[in-house]
Amino acid sequence: MASIRQLSQSVVNKIAAGEVIERPASVVKELMENAVDARADRVEVSVVKGGTEFIRVVDNGHGIVPEELPLAVASHATSKIADAGDLFSVTTMGFRGEALASIAEVSRFALRSRTPEAPEGAELRVEGGEVGSVVPCGMPVGTVVEVADLFFNTPVRRKFLKKPQTEFGHVTEAFQRISLAWPERSFRLVHGERTVHDLPAVERWKDRIVAIFGRELEEHLIPVQGEHGELRLVGYVADPSYHRSHTRMQYLLLNRRYIRDRSLQHALAEAYRGLLITGKYPVCFLRLEMPPDWVDVNVHPTKLEVRFQDSGQVYRHLLSTLRTHFLSTDLTARVDAAHAPHGSGVPSPVPHAVPSSGMTTQLVTQSPQNLPWQVTPPAPPSLNEIPSAVHSNATGENVVSREPSRVPAPAAHSSVPPAVPPENLEDAQHRAQPTPDDPSTVANATVRGMQFHDRYLVTEDERGIVIIDQHALHERVLYEALRERLSQGKLEQQRLLVPATVQMSSQECAALLEAREWLCDLGIEIESFGGTTIALTAYPAILGNASGEAILRQVVEPLMEGAQKLERRDLFDELLQMMACKAAVKAGDRLTPEEVDALLAQRHLCQDAHHCPHGRPTALVFTREELDRRFQRT
Repeated sequence: MASIRQLSQSVVNKIAAGEVIERPASVVKELMENAVDARADRVEVSVVKGGTEFIRVVDNGHGIVPEELPLAVASHATSKIADAGDLFSVTTMGFRGEALASIAEVSRFALRSRTPEAPEGAELRVEGGEVGSVVPCGMPVGTVVEVADLFFNTPVRRKFLKKPQTEFGHVTEAFQRISLAWPERSFRLVHGERTVHDLPAVERWKDRIVAIFGRELEEHLIPVQGEHGELRLVGYVADPSYHRSHTRMQYLLLNRRYIRDRSLQHALAEAYRGLLITGKYPVCFLRLEMPPDWVDVNVHPTKLEVRFQDSGQVYRHLLSTLRTHFLSTDLTARVDAAHAPHGSGVPSPVPHAVPSSGMTTQLVTQSPQNLPWQVTPPAPPSLNEIPSAVHSNATGENVVSREPSRVPAPAAHSSVPPAVPPENLEDAQHRAQPTPDDPSTVANATVRGMQFHDRYLVTEDERGIVIIDQHALHERVLYEALRERLSQGKLEQQRLLVPATVQMSSQECAALLEAREWLCDLGIEIESFGGTTIALTAYPAILGNASGEAILRQVVEPLMEGAQKLERRDLFDELLQMMACKAAVKAGDRLTPEEVDALLAQRHLCQDAHHCPHGRPTALVFTREELDRRFQRT
């Protein structure tokens, strides 16, 4: 049996290096954090071949006295904490004292530094963990760290490095994360002989964001701000039209430290629920500020993950702040001459800020029948106003008319008269010019519209011409009405005289029976019919004469995809979206003028009329300025 032995300091440092120093980007991150902690207001990073060959970080911070240079490269030597209690009130970027020792162990390392009081600088070299002597050198106040031949003495680690361009991509990301967190300081990144970023100090955080990611992003940024006691959130989120197929452009900074937190990413996704299609992710730049003793930053070697004292409070604050701002912003896609490329013909969706409508966001966490957040819009449409005409038969059971109205009628308080198709051109021109007191104007927008190609509705408002996808808008109207009704209790049911039996797989059968109570709240009642056969005995009246098998197939899909991780609110939302999609008018359905106007009237009662529940836009606005430009009137 092998005997127990004490590991040498060199082996200990190599193990630490394996945890802290994964690639050249890890070196850049650690050295830049040290420069920030040294109160440098200018930091320059230079790399050669993606950092695999050479890295230099220069700062003008307060420097290190010569006698402490050997301590700087010793393991667990630091000026940033004194005892274990300090770990719970960390205000610096680094604090463990492992970084320089780990880097010096696996590279050819040089450290030069000078304090403001010293007449000259001092230099220390370390090669593969072998520490040399401190010698004087000439240099300005600050610190210079050079790292050459990273992993030269650990060939297995070096073998796993990627191509220089790939490694430089990681270096750039590390540089951007820190420079984003400190906009009041100057940063410069050089790769070989090429300057990649030259970021002067700025007063506005937005200017730093735009300097890194480009002007195209600027017009899509929506400012957000919210406070709850000592918890503060500020920053920017991009409107839904500007998204990515990955989460790499989600920058969450906690007390200036870049973090990755699944809970906060989930809150972000919830805030954008219904605004983005599946597979697309929002873009954000958010700064969370809280007392340092509210968070433990000592849970991950690279400090990317943290542990909150009250993670639920942080989650709710992020979600409610973003949702509140979305409710006061018109996210309808616009084609605007000021933003669309000249002659491109490509619409450039831009968010349009509008005054708050007075809607209130309420986070619902108690009632099992409620959805994750509930918004109270003015006079929400009831189920009596959506397409399935429900009435009671002789036995008191709810049944669905075989020929229901396809589109909701205008709300009872609406003064919108039924539309009459124009008989001639003059009528059409008159109809397109509403007067200020025209009853066809609801919520500052013209309600009357026309249908084209049996799929699009065309109307106007004060911005220009509005083209609406009839299915997407009707789907949103139905979804919000269903959600409102579900928050108040079960949905109206249609009971089947003869249950519909469907043969399922054993896994599907088990998933359906396990979720039976949840499905009952949605108006879907099922029973086991023996073996792997499920009997459907009732389903929501809004689905009309839908096939029982089709309903169960649609229902079981999110159950199987979510497996054990599916939450009740997610299931409800998936099924409500399915119901709304199935019941909504489709592309190709011919609508009467009255149905067109009724659907347009309902648009202004929706809280998120600009997107369908799946995240597709419901409307596109061609502004008058853009039309004038394209007709060469400007």
